[in-house]
Amino acid sequence: MKNVLITGCSSGIGLALALELDQRGYKVWATARKLESIKHLSDRSIRTAELDVTDENQVGRILKEIQEEEGKLDVLINNAGYGGMGAVAELPREELLKQFETNVFAPVLLANKVIKKMCTNKEGTIINIGSVSGEVTTPFSGLYCASKAAFNAFSDAMRMELQPFGIRVLTVLPGAIKSRFAENANEALDRVFSEDSLYFPIEEGVRARANASQDRPTPAKKVASEIASWLESSNQQGILRVGNGSWALPGLKRCLPVSWFEAILRRKFGLSRLTVR
Repeated sequence: MKNVLITGCSSGIGLALALELDQRGYKVWATARKLESIKHLSDRSIRTAELDVTDENQVGRILKEIQEEEGKLDVLINNAGYGGMGAVAELPREELLKQFETNVFAPVLLANKVIKKMCTNKEGTIINIGSVSGEVTTPFSGLYCASKAAFNAFSDAMRMELQPFGIRVLTVLPGAIKSRFAENANEALDRVFSEDSLYFPIEEGVRARANASQDRPTPAKKVASEIASWLESSNQQGILRVGNGSWALPGLKRCLPVSWFEAILRRKFGLSRLTVR
C-alpha cells in the first residue's frame, strides 16, 4: 500500500483526491489548516492532520509521523493554495508575502524535505497542483497569477532535475474547478478593496474576476480521477491539463495578438468601462 500526503484537503481538488485515492487503496494522509474542515474524512481509513504549509514545525511533525508509522512517503501532492485578488497597484506588502509564502515557498520547501529520501529510495512521486492562471494573466489577479507562474516553473524544473533519480513529477494545470475558491478569493479581496480604490466604480468587474473560477466549473471528482489515473500509469507526460478552460485559454492567448487578447479581458472584467475624470 502506497502512502500519500495531500495538502489543502478542506474542499475542491484536495478533498476529491483524498476520497479518490482512499477508494483506490492508497494510505492517505489528508491535511488542512483547520482540522475540523476535514474531520469527516476520519470516518474512512484516511488519516487527518492539521497542517498550515507555511508552519515549519507543523510540516516537520507530519513528516516525522509518516516516517515513524510508514517508513516512507511514496507520493506528495502539493495542493494547498491561496487566491489573493486585487489590482497590483493596491496590494499591501503583507498580501504579497502571504501569497508567495503559501503558493510558492511553502510547497517547494515541503517537497525539498522529502526529495532526498525519495532519491535514496530511487522512487517517489510529487504532484504539484499549479494553475492555468500561471500561463494566462488576468486583471485583478496579477498576484495570484504571478505566484502560480512561479510555482509552475519550480515544478517543471523539479521534474527535469529529479528524473535521473527515478522520481516522477507532475505539474497539474487546472482550469475552472468546482471548489470554494471564489468564496475564499472574495474574502481575500475584501481585505484590500474599498471605496477608496481606483477601481471601485467597476466593482462588479473586479468581483467577476474573483468569481471566475466558478464559471462552468468541472467537478473536482473528475479532476481527481484523471490525476489518480496518471499516478497509476507509467505515463511520463509531465503536464496534465484538466478542467474547463485549461486548453482553450492558453490556446486563445497564443493565437491572438496581445492587444486583442488583452482587450477581451479588459472588456470582460469591466476595465473598458472605467473612465478617468
